[in-house]
Amino acid sequence: MRELGTIEQRIRDDATAALKAGDKRRRQALTQIVAALKKERIDSRKDPTEADELAVLKRERKRRLEALELYEQAGRQDLADQERYEAELLAAYMPEELSSEELAALVDAAIAATGAACVKEMGKVMAQLMPQVAGRADGKAVSELVRSKLGG
Repeated sequence: MRELGTIEQRIRDDATAALKAGDKRRRQALTQIVAALKKERIDSRKDPTEADELAVLKRERKRRLEALELYEQAGRQDLADQERYEAELLAAYMPEELSSEELAALVDAAIAATGAACVKEMGKVMAQLMPQVAGRADGKAVSELVRSKLGG
């Protein structure tokens, strides 16, 4: 059996604590998150890194937010509230998002470190930058910022 990641183990522990406390709503939400992490671990056939686990959490949170929007449009406030609760719960296990100033500083540093001067060299900058911002910034936003700073 593959090793559990640190985030998955923390969520499992919290689910157990919720079960002992009788918090059915929290336990059920955490159990769903653990299932998504376990599926990813099995599908990837390797021990998960923290970045792998964060990618799963980010994907699951995005799904909850999309469902929340649809439920609100359909007038199903009860289901929207549950999706909001789960999205907030997922956010608690994710690192804090980078501010636009912090992201801009990281982009500037990566451009300087790689010596990139034009959009054609954007790949080098992204390769250096993405491990630093993984889980803390949207990849599309990072890409757009790098492109704009390289004159694209």
